[in-house]
Amino acid sequence: VQLQAYGGGLVQAGDSLKLSCTASGLNRAMGWFRQAPGKEREFVAVISRGGDRTSYADSVKGRFTISRDNAKGMVYLQMNTLKSEDTAVYYCAAASANPNTIWTPKQKTSYAYWGQGTLVTVSS
Repeated sequence: VQLQAYGGGLVQAGDSLKLSCTASGLNRAMGWFRQAPGKEREFVAVISRGGDRTSYADSVKGRFTISRDNAKGMVYLQMNTLKSEDTAVYYCAAASANPNTIWTPKQKTSYAYWGQGTLVTVSS
């Protein structure tokens, strides 16, 4: 299983950015996490394998939107109104297999596969 996140870059505070993750053939819940310098990797957003349930960290709720296109094998993270504190390496991850179609895990330990990160830098 290979996951590849891309779309990061340098933006100014208040700008928008859309991250993408290739996840072909994965019938699993998919999440985005991020890790800022000197900090632990933290949960950002998750979408159920069917795409009908989502959950967000409080810090990004109302600004970020996770979505998926199962036909294309893609997962996205639309990030609006970016803040300097959003600066981090962003990772997409595939959750462990689970028959619950509305499962939206937030813990790192619930994820079996991780992609390489993509750096998002927000200048203030």
